[in-house]
Formats: sequence, structure tokens, C-alpha cells
Amino acid sequence: LPVLTAFIITCIIIESTPGPNMGYLAILSLDKGRSAGISAVIGIALGLLIVGVAASMGLASVISNSPFLFQALRWGGVFYMLYLAWDSWRDTNAALDKSEARTQEKIAHEKYFRRGLIVNLLNPKAGLFYVAILPSFVTQDSTIFAQTLVLTLAFVAIAAAIHSIVVMAASSIKPFLENSKRQIIVRRTLAVLLAAVALWFAWDTAE
Repeated sequence: LPVLTAFIITCIIIESTPGPNMGYLAILSLDKGRSAGISAVIGIALGLLIVGVAASMGLASVISNSPFLFQALRWGGVFYMLYLAWDSWRDTNAALDKSEARTQEKIAHEKYFRRGLIVNLLNPKAGLFYVAILPSFVTQDSTIFAQTLVLTLAFVAIAAAIHSIVVMAASSIKPFLENSKRQIIVRRTLAVLLAAVALWFAWDTAE
């Protein structure tokens, strides 16, 4: 229990520090609203879980020790986020009737879930957390795999909770920006900020 408590505190501190995930979720929620942000949070959580399982199988260690694989993931993530910025810039968000709007909303949820997932799978620092930090909280008192699984699930739950708070806070501001004359300006400003997050991602993952 003391080890788990220390791990939880460590995770809260790490996830509360502003980073690419937090920046992306804030911008997305401010532009598209709470539902889009929550969909992305679920995708990010699944991505963290997949990376955690991969780390337990040794894949994250292989990537962290291979400059080529590390840089391939790193730049893949950067360019993907730049693509998201471009997609946001050219999104006109034309008016739709109610039935079409519901269909588009369902498609959007799947899209933002997928984007959250991909952003995390292309984030090499997610794997480094499992390689460099998580093992220091594993003891010899019980099965290593079981401990790793519990710690991974705890980390994913904490990250999802903090990310959800970011989404709720950012989306609460959105109604104040919903003005037909300002929507394009706001959206394109957020697209530029998302491009800045991509550059932040490049700097944050630099070795």
C-alpha cells in the first residue's frame, strides 16, 4: 500500500504538469466541445494502456534503446499533430440539419477517439514512463507482472481523470465563444495553437 500510494502521488504530479496531451485536449474541447474532448480522453487512455502492455512485453525498452525507432515515433507524432492542426484550420463547420448533425456527431466521436489513440501510440515518452519510472515502484514481494498490471491501470485511471478535468474546464468556456462572426477566427486561432502544441511535442520528446 505505501508503494502504491507513492506511485499514485507521482502519477498525479506528472499528469498535472502541462504537456502535449493536456494542450491538445484543451484546444480540442475549446473548439469542438465536451463530447469531442471526452472521446479523445478515452482514446488516449486506451493508447496508454496499450503502451503499458507493450512495455511489460519489453517493446518499449526496445524502442527507447533504438534511436531510429524512437525518432520515427517522435516525428510521426509531430507530423500527425500538424495534420490535425491543418484539418482544424480548414474545417468550415457548415450548418447541418438535425438528423445530419446527429450522424456527423457520431462520426466525430469515433474520429476524436481515434485521434487520441494515435497521438499516444506515436508518443515515445509514454513508453519511457513505463520503462524509466514505473519499474522503480515494483517490489520483489509479489508477482512482477501482477504489480506492473496494477500500476499500469492506476496510471491510466489517474491520467484519464486529470484529462477529463481539463476537458470539462476548457469546454465550459466554449459557449462564450460561440458567435457566428467569430467562429472561423476562433477555430483558426486554435489551429495555430494546435500547431504550436505539435512543436511543443517535438521539443518535449527530444532526447
